[in-house]
Amino acid sequence: MSEILLRGQEITRRWGGLTAVDNVSIELTRGSVHAVIGTNGAGKSTLINILSGEIAPSQGRVELAGHDVTTWPQPRRARAGLGRSYQRSTIFPSFSVFENCRLAAQARTQNPWSWWTSAQQCEASISAARIAARKAGLDDLLDREAGLLSHGQKRQLEIAMCLATEPEVLLLDEPLAGMGAEETERMLALLADLRPGHAILLVEHDMDAVFRIADRITVMVNGGVIASDTPEGIRNSAEVRAAYLGEH
Repeated sequence: MSEILLRGQEITRRWGGLTAVDNVSIELTRGSVHAVIGTNGAGKSTLINILSGEIAPSQGRVELAGHDVTTWPQPRRARAGLGRSYQRSTIFPSFSVFENCRLAAQARTQNPWSWWTSAQQCEASISAARIAARKAGLDDLLDREAGLLSHGQKRQLEIAMCLATEPEVLLLDEPLAGMGAEETERMLALLADLRPGHAILLVEHDMDAVFRIADRITVMVNGGVIASDTPEGIRNSAEVRAAYLGEH
């Protein structure tokens, strides 16, 4: 059986009379990419925010590696093995690629009792930073100022910063947004490389990329799930074609 690393059960989020996420259940397994698609306002970002711990569900349950983490804040979930990237860039543009990765790693390897030791001498965070940059394909750009990277390289750096915290689960919010064809190919290759050791949730609007990389696709409309299936099953769903792909 596949190892389930993250599970959301009957998740609902309401703001007053608005239901942004409506009774959504989802499972992420090691070695797979699970894509969540839907039009703007479908509830995708709210779902990923609940899974990451940024906002609490109105009802439902979130499990990480078998533990109930529904009430855990985001930093605690991150230390427990959950990494997250955002739609907007969250890098430190004036720092080098290496320093961005080291700072992310440092958040995972905090050692408050060694206050007399420079964080820049922490071997654990230095090693984690270098490994993460290499996995993300940035080992030749360690000294490059992050703000000078191309758009695609910045997105790679964001994933490298996630990897520096040594997560088992990756929640990636539109990592392909704004990319050209070559950058998209590079990112898809990176996701394929990361797939074996991680459970990956991919929120993405690039349908060609989604159908190429995803092992399973969940389709959201108006906060609810209308289908969750293999890419082939989603392609063949008349309800999905009508609601999302605009076909009748």
